[in-house]
Amino acid sequence: MLIEKNTVVSLNYELSDLTGKVMEKPSSPISYLHGGYDGIFPMVEEELQNKEMGYSCSVFMEPENTFGEYDSQLVRVEPRDAFPDDIVVGMQFEGGEEGSDEILIFTVTDIAEDKVVVDGNHPFAGMTLRFDCIVTEVRPATAEELSHGHVHGAHGHEH
Repeated sequence: MLIEKNTVVSLNYELSDLTGKVMEKPSSPISYLHGGYDGIFPMVEEELQNKEMGYSCSVFMEPENTFGEYDSQLVRVEPRDAFPDDIVVGMQFEGGEEGSDEILIFTVTDIAEDKVVVDGNHPFAGMTLRFDCIVTEVRPATAEELSHGHVHGAHGHEH
């Protein structure tokens, strides 16, 4: 079966930076609904169009095609007392930009006696990335998956 709009594609992948450092490598295949449902990077989806199970590829993507450029304005220094006592570097919190409805995930990057530094950039923002993958399965999407716009697993929704 060819990969085309409204098919479910499963693949093993590895995401690395330009030095070859592996940034992400799930232990089991991921699945996404193909055809513009925002389940995978558009450049990868374009590369996989009309391919089939067993196809492998490497796609190099600039920041504007992945997680965007690094925005130094998303780094904030906040008062320490605005956070829980058990805060540690790496913890994440939801927050927003003033005047925007968009919710960002802020990661704690530094803790001082009376200040906490948080960063709202995605950890891979500003990086050129290489996406290596191999297609492990292609199947028609179910009516329910199409109506919801995402893949459902054997035990219900996979959100």
